[in-house]
Amino acid sequence: MLAGLAGLLVLGGCLMRDVRWAPVRPPSGAKPSMYRLEVTGYCPCEICCGWTRTWYGKPVIAYGPNKGKPKAVGITASGAKARRGTIAADTSIFPFGTVMYVPGYGYGVVEDRGGAIKGYKIDLYFSSHQTAREWGRVRREVKVWLPPEQRRK
Repeated sequence: MLAGLAGLLVLGGCLMRDVRWAPVRPPSGAKPSMYRLEVTGYCPCEICCGWTRTWYGKPVIAYGPNKGKPKAVGITASGAKARRGTIAADTSIFPFGTVMYVPGYGYGVVEDRGGAIKGYKIDLYFSSHQTAREWGRVRREVKVWLPPEQRRK
């Protein structure tokens, strides 16, 4: 009985790894802004996130000014764990905490950034490379709710 319960918890945890415990929703009473954005998918793999392994197996940044420095795989630039609903954006336009609704994907929060994400482009997190590639590169009308401190400007 106890072994069965432990197995269920382990399997349930694996199946639930991409589900947020607190659902992403827009701020109450705030009106969204609409942006036409270029939207692509990404996953935590070496190809999408620009990392590689050293000869002894440690993940490191594969290129750019930080080449060779340790890489925390699956951790976003904001420090959050990447999961469904994680969005990477140009944080000079859409700062961390910006809530977005992308048709065909759903709600997400800007928690990451990337070297190739400049301007009005976003990347949506998917748990597999295949799913990210199937999403492709599309243009979508996206509803955007900036964080409260940005809305006052």
